[in-house]
Amino acid sequence: MEEFVVRVFSDYTYQPMLVYSAIWVFMLMSAFGLPLPEEVVLVSAGFVGYMSLNPDLFPPPPEATSKVNVYVLAVVAFVAVMASDYLIYALGRRFGPRLFQFRWFKRMMSEAALRRVQQWMRKYGLWTVIVFRFTPGVRFPGHLTCGAMGLSPWRFLAVDWIAAGISVPTQVLLVSFYGKYILTYFTRFKIYVFSAAGIGLVIYLTLKFLNKRREKALAAASVTVPVAEPVTVPVDYPANSTVTPPLDGTSKPRH
Repeated sequence: MEEFVVRVFSDYTYQPMLVYSAIWVFMLMSAFGLPLPEEVVLVSAGFVGYMSLNPDLFPPPPEATSKVNVYVLAVVAFVAVMASDYLIYALGRRFGPRLFQFRWFKRMMSEAALRRVQQWMRKYGLWTVIVFRFTPGVRFPGHLTCGAMGLSPWRFLAVDWIAAGISVPTQVLLVSFYGKYILTYFTRFKIYVFSAAGIGLVIYLTLKFLNKRREKALAAASVTVPVAEPVTVPVDYPANSTVTPPLDGTSKPRH
């Protein structure tokens, strides 16, 4: 999917309307949780801007009559992000708390994660919108939760506008103007990132395995074996016996 996005943008560098439209489509797909990170769309759009600013390195085709404007590109990306975020928020506000009972929502967000998000919302209020904006993978369920928990739409838009206004145009313009250096170090940076991610994944899985073993050991240790109570066996004595039965209920006779 990521390679497809990059190819689409690079193929249509000198067809700006197609690039702007593609940003809207990809942003909506990313907002709804499809395997297309928003950062990939923004960085790809930035590379398109870099290509349009350097026609000597990326010569346009003979039929090209216009090219992408990097400032329009940044504005389009910003508006597309804001629109997709608000659309998700509006869906959460439309369905309300019953949204949490939908099967597809439970598959997307576990009950533990939902409780944690709700605690953040109660503790930090609208500032959790910033956390969702800068945390890939939780934007969709996070913005849905903001709407379902009744966060004011104007407050949501205000905070999301600040967060998106900082991150979205910055990414597009930085890549557009400094794409040469980013391209030079991108491969090395990607190796470092994936190496760190691999090490982190191994540590996470190891800790998760150890925690499960510890929980099983504690559960096994907490199981108590019931102790059987002593059973009193009654003893029958003949009617003409001179042995006096014990008064304490034991089976040992008294002479």
